[in-house]
Amino acid sequence: MTLAACAPKSEAPQEPAQRSAAAEQTAAPAGSFSIGELSAIALRDGAFEFPNDNKIFGVGKTTEEVGAVLTAAGLPTDKLGVSLQPLLVKSTDRVLLFDTGAGTNFGPAGGQLQQSLADADVDPASVTDIFISHPHGDHIGGLLNAEGALAFPNATVHMGAADWVFLQGMPANAALVTALTPKIDAFAPGADLVPGVVKAVDLHGHTPGHSGYAIGSGANSLLYIGDSAHHYVISVQQPEWTVSFDTDAAIGQKNRLDVIAKSAESGQRIYGVHFPYPGVGKFERQGDGFVWVPETL
Repeated sequence: MTLAACAPKSEAPQEPAQRSAAAEQTAAPAGSFSIGELSAIALRDGAFEFPNDNKIFGVGKTTEEVGAVLTAAGLPTDKLGVSLQPLLVKSTDRVLLFDTGAGTNFGPAGGQLQQSLADADVDPASVTDIFISHPHGDHIGGLLNAEGALAFPNATVHMGAADWVFLQGMPANAALVTALTPKIDAFAPGADLVPGVVKAVDLHGHTPGHSGYAIGSGANSLLYIGDSAHHYVISVQQPEWTVSFDTDAAIGQKNRLDVIAKSAESGQRIYGVHFPYPGVGKFERQGDGFVWVPETL
């Protein structure tokens, strides 16, 4: 018998553990997925709850009417919860961020974006482009840091031209406007912002220049819908109901229904920034209406 045959086998059991450690080091961050050849990460920023009091969702309806829709979906009837997750997308030469979360605008309910970026090993200075769906506090709050400086100093900030005017008319955001002015790209509706990668989609109504974003192309594309729809049940199953956040309720309702119906017909993949994390899925027709079908990442 040779010495080799008599040698202890202690090395062999360590191999799976070594492979496991290596796998952990290279594992994709939580919320990671692909958009064709693009890599993406859903970044947690926070979550909000609103009472079912007909002052926000289902304006003009009764609490019982809203509650019936929630009950059918197996949800509590006294409140409506919405998530908040900006989207990060990486191409070969760009790092793209879609909305920036709440910052300090809503206290501890939001403002987790910087920690989520750190968890994903993304340096804010590496972000090349920011695409703002609209200038409400839970989408632009993360543009400035605690010192009032740009949180993403090297990024061009893309915003619909009508919404840039809208933001400039808000005195409370004067410091933000000043900081953004050298960085802003105020685009026309439907602009091709990064050819082959990002194209604006006109979804105004929620705000005057509210924009969605088509990311990627063809069957591999993803439609970032911003605040066209807030709640994954009420907004989808009752898209014609009034939402108090919409600056033009009638146009907001029309565009909400249009984007849901057309996306359901085409099978378009959707990113719902306020839908349950990670916000990726599709709209599907169910009977005379529609439902949200989340994607498991």
